[in-house]
Amino acid sequence: MHLLTAASETARSRFRARVSGDPTGAPAWVRDIARVGRGPGWFEPDGVVWRVHGDLSTLVGGVAALLGQATHPLALAGVQGHSDYVEDPWRRLAGTARWLVVSTFGSAELAEREAARVRARHVVVRGVDPAGRAYSASDPHLLRWVHLAFTDAFLAAQEGVGRDLAPRFGRRWPDAYVAQWARSAAALGARDLPGTRSELVEALAAHGPQLEPVPEQVRAFLSAPPGLGPAERLFYRGIADAAQLLLCPALAPLADVPGRGGTSASRARLALVRAQLRGLSLVLGPHSPSEEAARWRLGLGPAPAWALEEQAAGPG
Repeated sequence: MHLLTAASETARSRFRARVSGDPTGAPAWVRDIARVGRGPGWFEPDGVVWRVHGDLSTLVGGVAALLGQATHPLALAGVQGHSDYVEDPWRRLAGTARWLVVSTFGSAELAEREAARVRARHVVVRGVDPAGRAYSASDPHLLRWVHLAFTDAFLAAQEGVGRDLAPRFGRRWPDAYVAQWARSAAALGARDLPGTRSELVEALAAHGPQLEPVPEQVRAFLSAPPGLGPAERLFYRGIADAAQLLLCPALAPLADVPGRGGTSASRARLALVRAQLRGLSLVLGPHSPSEEAARWRLGLGPAPAWALEEQAAGPG
């Protein structure tokens, strides 16, 4: 029993360190969720945005979002020209995770501060792609595209491999998620954002003429990023497989993946990934460190382990 507990704790620590970019699993920006500001943030505690972004289906949604976003050549050029994602993909993952969870679980003050940080970083992300087309990460058009692909991917992942939210929020919960999560993109400068699932589908389809096939090396990278151990590679293979099966039908051909089709074979593969995520959830516990910090700030949960350790250590 002690060996099983120790193994679970090792797996939990390794996973949290991987996605947060910090050996403790609770970097400074996670701790700020507990400390900065008072009261709820942009999104209702335990509301639909909290539940979607607190679900481990986000692992699948994140890969699907990157695959979908890469179909826009200017969005891809910005990442390739101003990121070390190939050399250090996990640092980029941690950076994206920071924006996602701070916007979701942080106080309004902290979420505004995080949006300002990201806007400042976007200012310097500009250039010309190999075809001679200018791009800028601050361009509302590109910001809108990134948001559309992100929202569709996370919505599809929640429905495909996440927990069923209909009993809690009703059958129209996808519309609520699309409408509410738009606030985060608007804070970065995106405009004309969809407010329902049908509007999201139409907006994605309208981008068709601007999109291009995802380069083979990008597809290969997203299928098997470097730096994973044997067990991690096996787990990630399922995540990447599910992402390919859940990509928007309008984008899937450009990424050379099946996309959402609903075949019996794809449903069986998604069921396997869903079971993997349930198993991981048992190891990690009901809430991420970010949600734990938010619940403590709001008086909805106990102090996180890191806060107890700091209290025990005392001043200095």
